[in-house]
Amino acid sequence: MIDSLMSYGPVIAALLVAGLLAGFLAGLLGIGGGIITVPVLFSALADAPDIWRMHMAIATSLAIIVVTNLSSIRAHHRRGAVDWALIRRWGPAVILGSLCGAAFAASLKSRELVFLFAGLAAFLSIKMLLPIDHWRLGARLPGGFSGMLPPGLIGFFSAVLGIGGGSFSVPYMTLYGTAITRAVGTASLIGFVISLSGGAGYLIGGDVAGRPWGSLGFIHVPSVLIVAPAAALTAPYGAAAAHRLPQRALSLVFGFFLVAATARLLSSVL
Repeated sequence: MIDSLMSYGPVIAALLVAGLLAGFLAGLLGIGGGIITVPVLFSALADAPDIWRMHMAIATSLAIIVVTNLSSIRAHHRRGAVDWALIRRWGPAVILGSLCGAAFAASLKSRELVFLFAGLAAFLSIKMLLPIDHWRLGARLPGGFSGMLPPGLIGFFSAVLGIGGGSFSVPYMTLYGTAITRAVGTASLIGFVISLSGGAGYLIGGDVAGRPWGSLGFIHVPSVLIVAPAAALTAPYGAAAAHRLPQRALSLVFGFFLVAATARLLSSVL
């Protein structure tokens, strides 16, 4: 019994470290942390059927983001950095996009999801490493029907990839003049909406054979119970740091991390 538990020690340690780092970056950059937890969860869920392994990593990541972003939202709200009016406008489009994304992901093979996720991580690493933080497309976010398309797409692709959406929503908001700290704080709330609705889709659509013990739909509950508390613990510290530390240096660190994470994920399927 003890030997069996000890054999899971490295996996549990990796999940805890991923949770601590994901929570800090969720508060710091508004990214939800899925870009970190998905590769680690993919490795940890080695007992899952290969055809559903990436689906489970993504669904479990979304469940973790629900908890993580609650902590991050609270911390950013205390600093007045959450645009609640924008969420009321974007909410329906984000929810619809997330539900559609979860349904679409269920039709893909695990290997296809890995390559999609790796492509996103590679794109974001380039964005983080290049000095383009000052680029602008306009003075304020578009309104009307056309203004609902971007949040819908953010919800869709975030649910497909198991991320909180901050990787898309923060750059999009800053391109239209939103202050980086306010964009990060608002992205935390967007990520909560995405993870809640997208996670529900994976929960309902994940009734497949061969899932590991402790699974609800595609969500692996034991992994959530390990990672989520660790992430919730560090998210407020990340939020505090977001209002103090130079964003350019943080972007560089995050960019290099994404390069390493992408290489590790691709090596597992090539």
